Amino acid sequence: MVRVYTSTFTNRVDKKGRVSVPAPFRALATEEGFAGIFAYPSLEQPAIDASGQDYFGRLAEAVDELPPFSAEREAFSAAIFGQSHQLAFDIDGRITLPEALIVAGGLNEAVVFVGLGQFFRLWSPERHAAEQAKASAFVRGNPGLLRWPSRRKDG
Repeated sequence: MVRVYTSTFTNRVDKKGRVSVPAPFRALATEEGFAGIFAYPSLEQPAIDASGQDYFGRLAEAVDELPPFSAEREAFSAAIFGQSHQLAFDIDGRITLPEALIVAGGLNEAVVFVGLGQFFRLWSPERHAAEQAKASAFVRGNPGLLRWPSRRKDG
């Protein structure tokens, strides 16, 4: 079964950089064997990408498909793994965001957690509002781009 992060949640960040991860996101990540998440600066947006152990492992496999010792592999490894953090949940379901992630995501007093299927993104509320408006406009103008996968029939 594929685990899917869905919905949007906004939670406060305390003065120590702790924020409660939404319960549905915690449950999915914990099912994968690590009571926490893997988080790193997004490769696409001024935000933080995060996931459970399974997706992060698949990401590592994708990087490993790049030619060994290549500039591309080195760049992706440094951008993802060199800047990633394993953030364990505390007893209250919170993580402590490292300063580097707070700066990379432009985060302040609040974080918007947005489910994106196999992973989720942490946004500042202002950046999220702008990006959500752009995404909604794009989808309304391009609904035909989404294709349903064909269903396989077993043997």
